[in-house]
Amino acid sequence: MNLIPRIEEELKQARLSRDDDRRDALALILSSLRSAQKELQRHLTEDEELQVLQRERKKRVEAFEAYEKAGREEQADREDFELEVLEEFMPDPLSEEEIEEIVDDVIAEVGATSIRDLGRVMADVMPQVSGRADGSQVSQLVREKLA
Repeated sequence: MNLIPRIEEELKQARLSRDDDRRDALALILSSLRSAQKELQRHLTEDEELQVLQRERKKRVEAFEAYEKAGREEQADREDFELEVLEEFMPDPLSEEEIEEIVDDVIAEVGATSIRDLGRVMADVMPQVSGRADGSQVSQLVREKLA
């Protein structure tokens, strides 16, 4: 995937078109990726890039909700725009049916029968849905299936 060159090119295009909001959002994403790369002192793998994007996505969602709750619409709109730009670089999310199919397969595979098997099921499901589904949504679905 190697997002850094792709985002650098997008950033360059945003600068040329004088799209300041997009430029700022891309610069934040690029900064996060470079920071993670510098911390590891090597190039990021696709999974590591995805983890950085997920972390940034979570920050944007939380900030958006906080600004909305505080009635600060301008800042909430900015966070929402940054979230939209960020999601351009993330894989397409899985549908509810696709997640359910993966969960059903793993439950059958590990022979899970009760809520006590939640950890084993989640340990097998999460790598398959990583970056394409919200962990809390998956956990809720697994709990419902095992209850």
